[in-house]
Amino acid sequence: MKKICQILQKSEDETFQYLISTLKDKITKWDYFVNWQKVLKNIKPIERELNLLNSLIGKDDLVGEATALIMQYPSVIKAIPRLLAIRNNSIEVLINVSKFIYKTFDFTIKTPTKSVANEIADFLVKSGIGELIRNRNIKNLADYMAGVEVGLDSNARKNRIGTLMESIVEVFVADACALTGAEYITQGTVSKIKAKWNISVKVDKSSRKIDFVIYKNNKLYFIETNFYGGGGSKLKSTAGEYITMNEYWNRQGIEFIWITDGHGWNGTQPPLREYFDKSDYLLNLQMLQDGYLSKIIEG
Repeated sequence: MKKICQILQKSEDETFQYLISTLKDKITKWDYFVNWQKVLKNIKPIERELNLLNSLIGKDDLVGEATALIMQYPSVIKAIPRLLAIRNNSIEVLINVSKFIYKTFDFTIKTPTKSVANEIADFLVKSGIGELIRNRNIKNLADYMAGVEVGLDSNARKNRIGTLMESIVEVFVADACALTGAEYITQGTVSKIKAKWNISVKVDKSSRKIDFVIYKNNKLYFIETNFYGGGGSKLKSTAGEYITMNEYWNRQGIEFIWITDGHGWNGTQPPLREYFDKSDYLLNLQMLQDGYLSKIIEG
């Protein structure tokens, strides 16, 4: 009988059904929505330039005014692609469709000629942002830029779920270690494990980082975590990877614990069940809340 089933005092089928029936729908915390620190950090380097560009708001001769501004304050050039949510410093634009002729705009120029300044001013207008500035649809470019950065940051929400899952799991890892007298580190590597506990570990790849490494009575526990709110092929490949990982660590006498959650597993149960059948420890957040991690560490 696998170890997690012994701890739960349930059969394998009952244990797996318990795990599936207690999957969480969401783990949204306050820091999921927007990384405001990152937003403000990205605006800070161009804040002065945005305020200078504010002088163009409402100007009828936008190309002429922008050209003059660029000549006087060339540093404003670097802020222009950011207004379009572009982080590249060089942009190619198709200016002739029939002959596929492209024009490259370089936004790293420090001392532009009047001709180059005019071209960049023309870019500002033709990109569409110029009309918004001329017609006062934008009242303040620094405020507008904050909105752009929030939009760009929203693309990172999918990655933040992984970070959120780790932050939630760490609460239970810390509690379990405090209760059992164990120690733990995050993002464990060969060198960190060696430095912390003088234990040598072999890894399958040099870049391998373990989400959590727990140490108790000269024994290591490796924990990997993830959360899947939706389905997809990623779930199957992850389960397959962790089957191999579990075997690899077990051969070194290391206990591997996979903590996963999310309703995405409801429609992708077979690969999860396959991992469950081939490993000793598969937990979800409810099982952490029920205190089973402490029982695993206590042995």
